Amino acid sequence: MRIPVALWIWYHGGPFRGFQRQALGPTVQESLEAALQTAGVPSTGVMPCGRTDRGVHARMQVVSFRIDPRDTPEALATRLPALLPPGIGMCVARRPHPSFHAQWSAEGKTYRYRVQLGGTVAPEWRPYVMEARAEPRLAPHDIAPGRLEELLRMAVGQRDFVAFHENSSPRKLRTLESVAVKELGGGLFEVILRGDAFARYQVRYLVGSALLTAAGGLPEERWQAALETGERITGLKAEAAGLVLWEVRYPAKLDPFTPAERAAPPGLPEGPPFLGAPEG
Repeated sequence: MRIPVALWIWYHGGPFRGFQRQALGPTVQESLEAALQTAGVPSTGVMPCGRTDRGVHARMQVVSFRIDPRDTPEALATRLPALLPPGIGMCVARRPHPSFHAQWSAEGKTYRYRVQLGGTVAPEWRPYVMEARAEPRLAPHDIAPGRLEELLRMAVGQRDFVAFHENSSPRKLRTLESVAVKELGGGLFEVILRGDAFARYQVRYLVGSALLTAAGGLPEERWQAALETGERITGLKAEAAGLVLWEVRYPAKLDPFTPAERAAPPGLPEGPPFLGAPEG
């Protein structure tokens, strides 16, 4: 019987057309599965905790798959990193609890969105942020970070967020547990969103439309109506480059990763876009 593995990987989304394998490629899944096959893993495909879209980054993407019973996660961890292409890396490979499933066992996720509200984007950050002044619908206005946080905190709670996601995602109740806006310096800010689940483009529509409202391009009453009743708005989908899947949370009894690994992920590169303390 093959042995289950839970694998924590990171990636920079710029070179890839999203996570999920597709004909046009390259994708993270295609690249990861090719590396795993070269490393001797049977080509049965990987199960991710969720998909990220084209250009979105991941500090913590978790995938599960099975390996030959003569192999071990520890041995795989020594072979795999050198086989991964630039832009993808590995943090931890571990044999999980027998009932662990990368997607269905997850109890929540944290995303971080980086946006330049003032000043000049630092060269090392340029591939990983949205520059507000470069967006025509935002360019003429100054956006106060406090106002942005105030608007986003109105979204905290349980609702279907139907006005803020694609129809390809099912309409159902989701809980946004918390939102915070933190300054990173030099006019760069990050929005931290923690929730039980997120629909496709939900973070990008929430952040983009909150920016638009803070800039005066969308009346606050329309923002509130979109949140409270699902009223459709001509919102703004923030750029993919600013978004990072930051952390995936599992129940303690199923979590394959230790608190120490979560606090200081082994193999995670220093520098943008993976900076900052993990969310507890």
